[in-house]
Amino acid sequence: QVQLAESGGGMVQAGGSLRLSCVASGRAGSRYVMAWFRQASGKEREFVAARSSRTTTLYGNAVKGRFTISSNNGGNTVDLQMTNLKPEDTADYYCATRSDSSVLSDRPSDYRSWGRGTQVTNSS
Repeated sequence: QVQLAESGGGMVQAGGSLRLSCVASGRAGSRYVMAWFRQASGKEREFVAARSSRTTTLYGNAVKGRFTISSNNGGNTVDLQMTNLKPEDTADYYCATRSDSSVLSDRPSDYRSWGRGTQVTNSS
């Protein structure tokens, strides 16, 4: 099973920027998707962004135009650059991956491996 570790969370003022990183280890195949989800207190997990091994990307409507997902280190690291942060972006952010396919998905159930999460707090 792929192990994921997130970093980069913190507190930032409204309009600010923050960069999250996720490092994957233990991946065996060449087809995969790396994704970010978030969960605010009392709310369901929400899709943020995903990037496939074919370099295709998908973004949630709430973050389009403000967040950018990218990868490096041969695809073992995926970053989420967040700009123009809003109070509603406050949440725990989770990295996830699927290794059975390179098809992008916004459904949490399609992702088998998850990180422990990193907290992002945006103050108005």
